[in-house]
Amino acid sequence: MNPALYINGQWQDGQGDEQLSPCDPSLGQVIARLQGASAQQIDLAVTAARQALGPWRSLSGSQRGHYLHSFAHELERRRSTLLELQMRNNGKPRHEASVDLDDAIATFTYYAGLAQQLDATPNREVPLSAPGFQAHCRAEALGVVGLIVPWNFPLVTSAWKIAPALAAGCTVVLKPSEVTPLIEQVYAEIAETLGLPPGVLNIVVGASTVGAALSAHPGLDKLSFTGSNPVGQKVMHSCAEHCRPVTLELGGKSPILVFEDCDLDQAVEWIIAGFCWNAGQMCSATSRLLVHEAIADSLLQRLTQALERLRVGNPQHQEVDMGPLTCEAQYRKVLDYFAIARDEGLVCLTGGEALAEPGWFVSPTVYDQVPGDSRLWREEIFGPVLCARRFSTEAEALALANDSAFGLVATVISADLARAERLAAALEVGHVWINSIQAVFVETSWGGTKGSGIGRELGPWGLAAYQSLKHVTRCLG
Repeated sequence: MNPALYINGQWQDGQGDEQLSPCDPSLGQVIARLQGASAQQIDLAVTAARQALGPWRSLSGSQRGHYLHSFAHELERRRSTLLELQMRNNGKPRHEASVDLDDAIATFTYYAGLAQQLDATPNREVPLSAPGFQAHCRAEALGVVGLIVPWNFPLVTSAWKIAPALAAGCTVVLKPSEVTPLIEQVYAEIAETLGLPPGVLNIVVGASTVGAALSAHPGLDKLSFTGSNPVGQKVMHSCAEHCRPVTLELGGKSPILVFEDCDLDQAVEWIIAGFCWNAGQMCSATSRLLVHEAIADSLLQRLTQALERLRVGNPQHQEVDMGPLTCEAQYRKVLDYFAIARDEGLVCLTGGEALAEPGWFVSPTVYDQVPGDSRLWREEIFGPVLCARRFSTEAEALALANDSAFGLVATVISADLARAERLAAALEVGHVWINSIQAVFVETSWGGTKGSGIGRELGPWGLAAYQSLKHVTRCLG
């Protein structure tokens, strides 16, 4: 086993009790073994970040931005290796792995630019209504931040957190998912290559106990978590004990609304992208299809035919449209939902079964006329499973879309742009696409309402999430 922890600029062997066994999900085979961190090593990582904080946040924004530009360059330089590793450890098709890498590169580049802009306005004057006083505000680094990321978009989600945190002047302790710890280690390799000051970026691996220990550590000034709602609740509880700010990007059960004036073939393409990308393992999956009754039968027929043409298989051996589920636990969970659908008597138009592959493959699946109290309609499945219902009016579609415990994203498909914009304004979510795939740009915000989380990532809002405001007021008399 190679050293898997990166603490204070040094690689270390894990000293915890748990061993990680990341797998190739296309084969269901272990590809590495890593020893997780001990509680003492988590403490060492937080201590190293604390010691590095003063010098790091004292650098100019341009100096920090230079490091971030270099991260982007090094990610690009490692493109071939990172694509292969994502295909092997995540099961992503090559084109999806490439999109993820481009996203990570764009994120570091964007926040490098924002870091450099910080030098221009260190203090912002604040107009006051009372005479005789003057005030200005400063945006300062929050401090030492803990980052916990999931296994579905490891390279991307970590970039969304590391880049703005470093740009703001924070120092970082990152805990990757135990399912995909290999991909995240590239950030430690790059930090070492660039000569990033020791302690600015620390990486500790391990299972849920390591994440729990990190989120409960009293030495953190903030924690940012992306993952499931049950774990997010535990993270929030840990942060509450310390009155610590927290960003939570949690689950979703998002709607896609398709109106009778759409282009059916184009709609089918967008629907498939919304729930089959990354084998449906997306918090933003638009897995609740609301389709106007006038086109429902025709649309679902075309959708079913298109799904049955999708190429599902090992991305390392063939050109595929969809790979496997990333871990066995998720595979078993999706199979459980197939069983629930059978118990509920749902109408399955296609799929609903495991595929005869050596790895963790399931078929893209569509259930029609799913009632609102079905578990498949209301619960996040995290697999390529779509539930469809019909509507007759815009008001009905909106009510069905908003009737959810989650509020992350939504998609509206309609030739009537005024209607689409009207719905976008009324949908209770954090991001709406109109006549589009789920194109996510680093300049826009990311996050949701209701049970989908707290706070925003990306854009200037992502930087602000790692800053605190300080106002300075002085008397002129």
